[in-house]
Amino acid sequence: MKKQIHKLNQFFATAICGNDILSSALYVSGIAALFAGMYAPLVLLLVGVVLLLYRSVYQEVVEALPVNGGAYNALLNSTSKIAASVAGTMTALSYLATVVISAKTGVEYLLYFLSKLFGRFNLGFASITFSSLIIPLTIGVMLAFALLVIAGVRDSAKVAAGIFSFHIITLTLFVLAGVWYVIFFGGGAIAASNWVATEQLVATHGGLWQVLFFGFSVSLLGISGFESSADFVEEQAPGVFRKTLRNMTAGVMVFNPLIAMVTLLILPLAQIVVEKDFVLGAVGYQYGGLVMLGLIGIDAFLVLCGAVLTGYIGVSGLINRMAMDNVLPSFLAKKNDRGSYPRIVLMFFLLCSSILLLTRGNLLSLAGVYTISFLSVMTLFAIGNLVLRLTRPELKRSYQASVVVVMLAALTTMVGLIGRIEADTQNVLYFLVYFVPTFLVVLTMIFKKDFYKNMRRAFTVIPIGVLRRYFARLEDSAENIMYYVFLHHSKNIFRALEYVHHNEGGRNITFVHCGKGDKGEHEEIKHVIPVLKLAGVFPHFRVKFKYVKDSFSPQTIHEFARHNNIPLNYVFIGSIHDSHEFEYREFGGVRIILE
Repeated sequence: MKKQIHKLNQFFATAICGNDILSSALYVSGIAALFAGMYAPLVLLLVGVVLLLYRSVYQEVVEALPVNGGAYNALLNSTSKIAASVAGTMTALSYLATVVISAKTGVEYLLYFLSKLFGRFNLGFASITFSSLIIPLTIGVMLAFALLVIAGVRDSAKVAAGIFSFHIITLTLFVLAGVWYVIFFGGGAIAASNWVATEQLVATHGGLWQVLFFGFSVSLLGISGFESSADFVEEQAPGVFRKTLRNMTAGVMVFNPLIAMVTLLILPLAQIVVEKDFVLGAVGYQYGGLVMLGLIGIDAFLVLCGAVLTGYIGVSGLINRMAMDNVLPSFLAKKNDRGSYPRIVLMFFLLCSSILLLTRGNLLSLAGVYTISFLSVMTLFAIGNLVLRLTRPELKRSYQASVVVVMLAALTTMVGLIGRIEADTQNVLYFLVYFVPTFLVVLTMIFKKDFYKNMRRAFTVIPIGVLRRYFARLEDSAENIMYYVFLHHSKNIFRALEYVHHNEGGRNITFVHCGKGDKGEHEEIKHVIPVLKLAGVFPHFRVKFKYVKDSFSPQTIHEFARHNNIPLNYVFIGSIHDSHEFEYREFGGVRIILE
């Protein structure tokens, strides 16, 4: 008997994505100060406003289409599979960079504390070279959390919750102790010095607006992780998703500006530049010595490991969805009785480890991939929101954001993307190095029927019979996939055929009409199909028709799929409207291809 899978409540779900987005507090204030000086708190507050905008964007789309996949799912149900796959590939790359960078940075933070500890007390470990431990320890961290995710999302959430609680307590202590230090020991001299340094920064970088522009662009790293909640929404209990958005937004708007302010009142800007990778540790060491540094070092290690956990959970939901839609190999979508996807997790762990080893721990290239990927994903999600309004205007929604808010959200991340590229154009090259081969794999899967056909022909010209027969079998299997399109009106038949023609490789389509007491529409659909065949419309399709006497509902579709032994991702429907008594969530992952 399979173990019952429980949905995540608000605290557990917030902990999973909160570890990712609030781990940015460990480094984003240093980065913001580096580019914006004393304007860093203002810049980070503006970044919080960006989250306020995107909170509305995400809430509308994900509550209307509560299926794992984030931007990929939004575009899949409103545009084409290729457009959705671009977003899916970028999201997967963002998770790849998240896991590797978070694991490595967490290990470095811990070793930074240990090096201070050993140096301070002369503990006799001079023979240890901490830098030589970074890569093996990073791989060890990634493996440990991969195994934890395989053990089950619920158990993973418990670990994430413990890490998240400790992180919130640490950040609160950091801010309160910093404010106490500034009040009783004075921060006026440091503040005055930093204002002078900021004026010099403004003068040498083209003026205040230029400084704010680049400061804002780089500080958008502080919202990375906001998109992760949408990628495991199926594991969350109903109503929890919007609460995770609210909680993440509040955390970023409160902690990041306050941490930047405390930092700039305690450390000179020149020292912040030197200690930018460990800026919280440096501040804590300044007013709390080894005790505070130890607390921050341990917290940094744990919460960045929590971001690794979030990366695995998020990418599991995303890749499973893409595999079910035949965008990635379907064998990846094998779920164990704990509710996790071991094949996805292990494959992703091996990919992360190989990237770490190939770069020899130099993650500059991955940092470029990370920045461009997640900003692009956020922007694509806002665009997906607008497209969904145009293509699925009657789709049932529990919430609708203002068009102005959606457009402003897209504009802010596009500005940030331009700023990051302008700050370092090498980032684009690094991004393309990882994106192009990954997307080629995805394109091969989308157009696998044509790929198999061309390979069969190639091995006919180059007579290798075994390979020719192998690709011929794969071509036949791709063509024989059956898609089931539930129709209400005959006018949608052509649009459905057009969608499948452009997005799928199979030739078999069965139109299904649920018409309890509606024989007229049933007869019209039944007679339109032969007319389309005679007219030569998409002649490569093999079209059938079925009539189901029950009313259209999630229960009807589930029973139909069970009776015919078909996966729900091969079932296509029209939009769920306000007049329906049920929600899209209840259908279990069928695809919307019609209004």
